[in-house]
Amino acid sequence: MFKRLFWLVVGAGFGFGVSFWLMRFARETMTRYSPERVSADLGGALKRFGEDLRAAATEAREGMREAEAELRAKVEPSR
Repeated sequence: MFKRLFWLVVGAGFGFGVSFWLMRFARETMTRYSPERVSADLGGALKRFGEDLRAAATEAREGMREAEAELRAKVEPSR
């Protein structure tokens, strides 16, 4: 009798815990994918992408200038 009561209580506690966790997970997921949050995240990502693209272009230009200077230094002394 006590064994059955024990497992009944354990099962009820486990079921309550899982249902509580599942509801919390569902609420957080709905909040994460709300239109306001998604648009803010997308706007931030696009802004960071633009900044990264500008930084990459600047770095590429500097690299091209350095390479050109090295090539010119190699060609000019042989004249």
